[in-house]
Amino acid sequence: MLTRRDWMIGAGACGAASLLPAAPATNWPQFRGPARDGVSHETGLARKWPAGGPKVLWSVPVAQGYAGAAIVAGRVYHHDYDETKNEWLVNCRNLSDGKLVWQFREPREIRPNHAITRTVPAVDSRLVFSLDPKAVLHCLDVKTGKQVWRKSLVTDYQATIPPWYNGQCPLLEEDRIVIATGGAAILVALDKTTGKDIWRTPNPGKIAMTHSSVMPATLGGVKQYLYGTLKGPLGVSAEGKLLWEFPRKFNVAVAPSPIAVSEDLVFMTGSYDAGCVMVRVRGARGAFKAEQVFDMKNNEWNSEVHTPIVWKGHMFAVGKKRRGLFTCLSFDGKEVWTSSGKATFGLGSFLMADGMFFVLDGDTGTLRLLEASTTEYKELASSKVLGGQEVWGPMALSEGKLVLRDLTKMVCINVRA
Repeated sequence: MLTRRDWMIGAGACGAASLLPAAPATNWPQFRGPARDGVSHETGLARKWPAGGPKVLWSVPVAQGYAGAAIVAGRVYHHDYDETKNEWLVNCRNLSDGKLVWQFREPREIRPNHAITRTVPAVDSRLVFSLDPKAVLHCLDVKTGKQVWRKSLVTDYQATIPPWYNGQCPLLEEDRIVIATGGAAILVALDKTTGKDIWRTPNPGKIAMTHSSVMPATLGGVKQYLYGTLKGPLGVSAEGKLLWEFPRKFNVAVAPSPIAVSEDLVFMTGSYDAGCVMVRVRGARGAFKAEQVFDMKNNEWNSEVHTPIVWKGHMFAVGKKRRGLFTCLSFDGKEVWTSSGKATFGLGSFLMADGMFFVLDGDTGTLRLLEASTTEYKELASSKVLGGQEVWGPMALSEGKLVLRDLTKMVCINVRA
């Protein structure tokens, strides 16, 4: 029987910053930030917090869920749901005070299934892209919230909504949105302005849509899109051609996304005792091949929800082994250090900024500030900023303000020095 803690929707992956449209350093325009790598380039952040913790700038109630925020030009965009009226919501708020600027509403019956809301919208200077729990992609005007176009992945691509609803976050690029659909295609690229197909990747193997999000990468000098499936990781070219697949079984659901940790290495992890795998991807004259570097069982290491952050030749993430330890891993899969004996983090999220990790305890709502280090766990500060259970949603950082949530509340705190 599944319990709430078994829910594995939401989170993570990294990609190549050079493949994404340029964004001001202060923006957090989509899932895992400007480069989809969980890293902010903001500086001047506090390395110590006052006894009462960082100042809370605002707090708002939200529907039960795990939907994180995107932040662009001083505005916060996030998903929500009105359980009284049965309406799906996309909210736009002021970053400074949390006041509502506009709200998009669409009648939608979404029953709680390990809560309701998921995912992070993708935002540029003109448009907001929201992929809702029932796999409908909405394109909204960034200034007014008016719907520009709408596509149902179920209707248009014969997608099957994964267990516990959609958990995929759309990939935003200069002229397009890239998403995984399953059904009639593996991936599709859509024109941002019209929603029309630019290309589809054929899906003869009937690969199903998972909760993983598409991640950009450059492997062998070739731009690619990485995607994690129940059958293993794969890579698709910038033109929509399937370049390579690596057969590796994952169980029940895939929430973390595969990441390129170097110019030829791809790492993928998953939940439900699936463990993780590192593969080497090589290509010559357009022909690519993936070979196993190592495979780790779940009793060695795996991440259940969030994708590792790559920094200085190492990976950092909350692992399942002895549940909830923040861990530093080398590229050969060895544990360099963990938070054992110092702190546990449940299924909490994390991001990196200004030489520090912000790591959220998914069980208690305690936020810990860690020195980014490849040699040891070093805690700089901690504060209980949220409460309740299942504090699993991804965080967002912009202008020295950190936006984070628990199951029913979203808060913004000041982390600038």
